[in-house]
Amino acid sequence: MASLQDQLKNAGLIDDKKAKKIQKEKSKQHKQAVKTGQQITSESKAEAQAARAAKAERDRELNRQRQAEAEKKAIAAQIRQLITSHRQPKCRAGAQELEYHFTDGKTIKKLVLDADAHNRVSRGLLAIAKLDEGYELVPRVTAEKIAERDAALVVVANTPSAQEQEDDDPYKDYVIPDDLMW
Repeated sequence: MASLQDQLKNAGLIDDKKAKKIQKEKSKQHKQAVKTGQQITSESKAEAQAARAAKAERDRELNRQRQAEAEKKAIAAQIRQLITSHRQPKCRAGAQELEYHFTDGKTIKKLVLDADAHNRVSRGLLAIAKLDEGYELVPRVTAEKIAERDAALVVVANTPSAQEQEDDDPYKDYVIPDDLMW
């Protein structure tokens, strides 16, 4: 198979003198590139660089996905630890049992609680959090920490009413005068 230069000579488009001149020019450029340290780029080198860049981008995307998955697992482990370490007893032995009905998504669920736990859930002092397939009672503060990580796992978190907050106020017996100046 003849080179392009030979084909052009045979077609009569260039002569031997012009072909030698082009060959000389090409070798000069090559020598100068070697002298100055420039790399001679070819199509195969450019394709290889493009393939390396594409592979690096795919690898970065896979790493991002793996990191997001690991972060999800870490958050799930934190939530599990919060629930298991702060869960409250649902029903004490010998106490009166009451059913507490609540909704989880579209289904109505019930939890058997003693009177004290039922009262604290109703007042908003305790919350109901989902752990695997069951439900656990956790303090309100813990429920807020769980909700920061995944709000869907806190099933019931009633808000305490203002009247109940006033009942706990240690200064409720002391009246503040209207004409008090600071």
